[in-house]
This record gives sequence, C-alpha cells and structure tokens, in this order.
Amino acid sequence: MSTYSQLLYHIVFSTFNRSATLHEDGRPELFAYIWGILKNKKCHLYRINGMEDHLHIFTHIPTSISVASLVKDIKLGSSKMIKNNNLFEKFNGWQEGYGAFTVGHSTRNTLIDYVKNQQEHHRIIDFIDEYKKILEENGIQYNEKYLS
Repeated sequence: MSTYSQLLYHIVFSTFNRSATLHEDGRPELFAYIWGILKNKKCHLYRINGMEDHLHIFTHIPTSISVASLVKDIKLGSSKMIKNNNLFEKFNGWQEGYGAFTVGHSTRNTLIDYVKNQQEHHRIIDFIDEYKKILEENGIQYNEKYLS
C-alpha cells in the first residue's frame, strides 16, 4: 500500500520585532526564493504573500517533512539570501516563532484568496489583530506578551 496524504498548512511568521522591512519592490524576489525552497522539499505552494512585517505561506507538506524543520529551512535560507543580496536594507531576521495551521481541502480556495488579497485585507486590520483572529479561529490559547 502507498502513502496518501493531503497535509495543507497555513504558515505565518513575522520579521524580528515586527519591523516593517519587507518593502513591496523586493517581495517578489523573496517569494520566488521561498518557492524554490518549497519545491526542493517536494512541497506544493498554493500561495505566498505578505506585508512589510509578515508572511503567509499556504502549502502542502509531504509526510516526510516536519513543519518545524520546513519553517526553519525557510527562515534560515531566506535570511541568508536577503542579507547576501542586500534585498531589504534594514532586515534583522525573522521572529523566533511561527504559526502553522492545518487547512481542510474544502476551504483551500478561500485561503488562497485570503493570502492573495493581503494588501486589501490589511487596509482594514493590522497584523496583530489578524494573527489573534487566526489563533482564536483555530482554538489556540496564546500569551499576549508574545504578540506585542
């Protein structure tokens, strides 16, 4: 018997101290680099987008890869690329943690649209309020001190 899986994850993490350093003109290069990491890991990227202070990645992760190791590889690899290419002048790295939320196949298209429309979405809600909402929708208790 073969292994079949549909492990869809919505991954969210921010810049160190939530600094607004990911300027719009450099994001396509960053997104392409992260997409390359995901392809090398045999992940399927459904959508990536973000704002000056955070990223959203919606991807399928194969059973052979842990979410923690994937996020670690994305953060380490992208940090090195950003610094080597001087892509974002004031970038000081990524926050220590991350959010990873499982997604059902039936809500896949809704999440793709949500990630795609981050710029419009953030005209209404800031990152912290957005993140709290995601945590609450997923039934996750959190400590406010780690969100500020």
